[in-house]
Amino acid sequence: MSLIYSVEDDAGIRELINYALTGAGFEVASFDAAESLFAAMEDRLPDMAILDIMLPNMDGMDALKTIRQKYKQADIKVIMLTAKASEINKISGLDGGADDYITKPFSVLELTARVRAHLRNRISTERKTDGRIEIGGISLNESARSVISAGKPVALTFKEFELLRALMKSPGAVVGRETLLKEIWGYEYFGQSRTVDIHIKNLRAKLGANGGHIAGVRGVGYIFKLQTDVKDVVASRTK
Repeated sequence: MSLIYSVEDDAGIRELINYALTGAGFEVASFDAAESLFAAMEDRLPDMAILDIMLPNMDGMDALKTIRQKYKQADIKVIMLTAKASEINKISGLDGGADDYITKPFSVLELTARVRAHLRNRISTERKTDGRIEIGGISLNESARSVISAGKPVALTFKEFELLRALMKSPGAVVGRETLLKEIWGYEYFGQSRTVDIHIKNLRAKLGANGGHIAGVRGVGYIFKLQTDVKDVVASRTK
């Protein structure tokens, strides 16, 4: 589970951010000042920090600068949150090392969507080393075209391997059936959605308990979930 630190001196907004991101499945710790943030970072580094610019004592821009200098070896994503909407403020934040910039008032859905996007990119980058992608107990080696699930090698067909690779390269994102058909089978199979469904069924069965990471999104396509639960595992064995 990704850890997010949020720094906001407005109690109402701080509570809203905490509620929204916790509900979206993230681990969240909230602070009302940058000093508290850095005290927490001494014990545990987050995957992301959301910083309000207008903070007491140390403002968000100075906090951003400190993060980038002191923890430059850590890939901590930073989103700046502020009431200032001018172009120059956005440019300053991004030039200072921020990954994104959200202006108040903001939509909770927009906030969670942007958080997911940046953390998805972070995870994808972390997991792909020397042609390997390792997520959720599954290790995929692109160079050797091999897959290990729960410590055991899995024999996949060419298409099953390509499907798994396509989904694992975008963890947490829905990949449409049409996209999978186009990229893996080619245009001549466009629109034949059952082709994808049948291969996904076989793939999930071969992955065993880890097959629950692959979930269907009705009418759209499939997603590689970062976490599974008992229902996912049961579904992967029965579909």
